[in-house]
Amino acid sequence: LPVPLSVAAMAAKRGTDEMRDRVVLGEFGVRNVHTTDFPGNYPGYEDAWDQRRFEEAFRVDVIREEEGVLEFDMVGIDAAIANAFRRILLAEVPTMAVEKVFVYNNTSIVQDEILAHRLGLIPIKADPRLFEYRNQGDEEGTEIDTLQFQLKIKCSRNPQAAKESSDPNELYFNHKVYSKHMTWVPLGNQTDLFPEADFRPVHDDILIALLRPGQEIDVLMHCVKGVGKDHAKFSPVATASYRLLPDITLLQPVEDEAAEKLQKCFSPGVIEIQNIKGKKVARVANARLDTFSREVFRHEGLKNLVRLARVRNHYIFSVESTGILPPDVLVSEAIKILMGKCQRFLNELDSVPME
Repeated sequence: LPVPLSVAAMAAKRGTDEMRDRVVLGEFGVRNVHTTDFPGNYPGYEDAWDQRRFEEAFRVDVIREEEGVLEFDMVGIDAAIANAFRRILLAEVPTMAVEKVFVYNNTSIVQDEILAHRLGLIPIKADPRLFEYRNQGDEEGTEIDTLQFQLKIKCSRNPQAAKESSDPNELYFNHKVYSKHMTWVPLGNQTDLFPEADFRPVHDDILIALLRPGQEIDVLMHCVKGVGKDHAKFSPVATASYRLLPDITLLQPVEDEAAEKLQKCFSPGVIEIQNIKGKKVARVANARLDTFSREVFRHEGLKNLVRLARVRNHYIFSVESTGILPPDVLVSEAIKILMGKCQRFLNELDSVPME
C-alpha cells in the first residue's frame, strides 16, 4: 500500500530536524558534523540570522562552581563562537608572570636558564587589570607595569641533626626551595598604590630547586602583563574545554539481562534500571554524564536498540583556573575581549570606503 503523503512528509521532516539539530555517532563514523543551517539550504525553514530569534534561544546556565572550577552550559550558539571563547580563554585573557630574572648568585645544580624558566611558570596571584602592558624594549619596569619579587635562600647543615640520620629534612636547613620563599619587593610607590595587596605565588608549595649545604640562590624577578599566545606561562587557565551535550535514545524497550548489559556499556549514572511489573527495564537517567565510549556498538544484540547523538548547539564548558583569577571572572573577561574584537571589526567596516 502506498504511504500517505502526510506520513512521508512527517518522516522527512524528522530526518531533516535530526540533521539540523543532532550530531549522530554511528558504529564506524559520525554523521551530520557540518553546520548546514544557512539560508535556503532546507526548503520551508527560515535560517536567515535574526537577532530577536537568537536572543530568545540563547542562554547560559551555570551548572557547577567550585574553587577554581566552573562548569556552565552555553545554548543556542554556533561552534565558531564556542571555539572563539575557548581560544580567548587560553590565549588572550592577560595575567602577570615572571618575564625577566636577574641572577646575582646561583650555585645550585639548576642552570640559570632552567631556573628562570621554572620561575616563569609559577602562577602569580596578582590582578592583571591593575597593571598596564610594559612597553616593548623597556628594560626598567615601573610601578604601573611591573611586579618585583626576590628569591634569596641558602642551604646550611643542621647542627642538631642525629649523626646516624640520612633524612635531608633533618640534616639540612632550606634544602628545598619553594615558591613561598619568593617575596614581593614594592617598586616606586606600589605600597601606596596597593595598600591591601598581597602579591605572591598562587601556591606556596611549588618546588623550585633542591640545595645542599653551601649552595644558594639569589635572584630578582620582574613580573609583567602578557597573554597566552605570546607564552603559555601567561595563560590564566589550566584547561578550558567544551563538549556537546550527549543525547541517548532507546529505540525500543530493553529488559532483564539486556538492560543490565546496556547499563554496563555507559558511564555510571547514565542508564538506570527500573522494576516494572516484575521486569527490569532500562531507561536513560542522565545522558550528560556519558563520555561516549561507544562500547554499546560492540554488542550485536544492543547496538541497534540505541541511538547516540549530541545536541548541535548545546555546549558544556569547563573552565579550570590556575588560581590567578576566579573562573567566572575569566569568562566575563573573555566575553569583553570578544566584544572588543567585534567592535574593532565593525569600526574597520565603517572606516573602509565601499566601492
